[in-house]
Amino acid sequence: MACYLLGIDIGTSGTKTVLFDEKGNTVVSATREYPMYQPNIGWAEQDPGDWWEATYTTIREVIAKSGVKPADIKGVGLSGQMHGAVLLDRDSKVLRRAIIWCDQRSAAECEQITSLVGKERLIEITANPALTGFTAAKVLWVRNHEPETFEKVKKILLPKDYVRFKLTGEFATEVSDASGMQFMDVPERKWSDELLSRLGLDKDLLGKLYESQEVTGVISREASELTGLAQGTPVVGGAGDNAAGAVGNGVVKPGIIFSTIGTSGVIFAYSDKVSIDPLGRVHTFCHAIPNTWHIMGVHQAAGLSLKWFRDNFCIEEKRTAQLMDVDPYVLMDREAEKVSPGSNGLIYLPYLMGERTPHRDPNAKGVFFGLSAKHDKRDMLRAVMEGVVYSLKDSMEIIKGMGVAIKEIRASGGGGRSRLWRQMQADVFGTGITTVSSVEGPAFGVALLAGVGAGVYKSVEEACEATIRVTTRQEPDMALNSRYMQFYAIYRRLYGALKEEFSNLAALLNEG
Repeated sequence: MACYLLGIDIGTSGTKTVLFDEKGNTVVSATREYPMYQPNIGWAEQDPGDWWEATYTTIREVIAKSGVKPADIKGVGLSGQMHGAVLLDRDSKVLRRAIIWCDQRSAAECEQITSLVGKERLIEITANPALTGFTAAKVLWVRNHEPETFEKVKKILLPKDYVRFKLTGEFATEVSDASGMQFMDVPERKWSDELLSRLGLDKDLLGKLYESQEVTGVISREASELTGLAQGTPVVGGAGDNAAGAVGNGVVKPGIIFSTIGTSGVIFAYSDKVSIDPLGRVHTFCHAIPNTWHIMGVHQAAGLSLKWFRDNFCIEEKRTAQLMDVDPYVLMDREAEKVSPGSNGLIYLPYLMGERTPHRDPNAKGVFFGLSAKHDKRDMLRAVMEGVVYSLKDSMEIIKGMGVAIKEIRASGGGGRSRLWRQMQADVFGTGITTVSSVEGPAFGVALLAGVGAGVYKSVEEACEATIRVTTRQEPDMALNSRYMQFYAIYRRLYGALKEEFSNLAALLNEG
């Protein structure tokens, strides 16, 4: 009997829907992009309607291209950008554009949360300090600055869970994504009544909480008509994009870590117990596997830094790539390869959207340090790539310091497709970098979760074992590692040297 699984990843730049067979092979995929709005410096918003339109159109496209019978699609899994605040009224209508993960406007609300709950108690409950990236601070910002909107709020959903509502009619979420809302007791894997009470929020505002592989609802008649999926098809909890990517890369047991360069950058480590950094530099969230957790460092502008450079400085490469029918990043890699490691002394700080790990500073800004008349565009391009890897190295060192064993690092995300960027990671980390058979990351991970929920596999671990294999490995050049560590030492000191001036600049801009 034919058996297929659908994975949907609601990302920042677009939504990707992928159909897989039960062996993990990609059948067909479709992607639709949408804009991000930045009304002010450091703000970031998106229209939830764009996510839904991208979802139902890509589902229709995938079904049409594949020729698969909708009845043979046994389950649907949802992945998505974390932390966004989707606010619905009593009629389930969106009240305002969603404030998304990289928005930095809520620094005062983070102080408010810390004051209301207590710094130590907040970390005990949520395993993390208050951060501008998390949903709680965004909700309080709306309450403080848009009270007329907040008075109408009846439901608070995450991005993927808004899409779930549109597919199933259910208000639900799951533990891996909900961990980043800062409303949850992360060690106990449930909503925190104590925390919600101290913040003055009603638990009824939140969806029902599930484990990631559990069925949360089924495709409704209305969604069936719009998407082409069979009515009654199970939709599982799914996972936040990083936990989903971890499942899709087989990071479901100790010793395996994954490094992903998407819009953001992430170092993700599996843990079978709750392990919390007391300084709050990295996050501890529930993993998408029952009774497990993960430790995660997040960098706001990893792939975003390279996209920014592409869009502003690589017009010729984009035009040439279009004529050649290749990705512009392929041509950019070739240019960066011509520059010696260390970028001729040019160092880039990738703080275009503030930073989360390890600095937790919404005022941080991007910097090119060491720029001289000798440098050209290629030096700047390679410096951007190296600066992103240095930022990931920050997370790696913290996670090592927490006693996490690192036996293998698996590269993922758009940056994981770049052989040059993978080799930079191997050389900077001093550890071999591997890739696995599926390149679909989060979409694949939630398709496997859907397979568990639909009974195709007995467990998440069994699903990964049946479908994932290592396909490439790149070893580090330890001579280059020694050279890179000299530049990395300067990179680490630069933030401390500039921290006060970042704050002064933010104050000056706010005065304007």
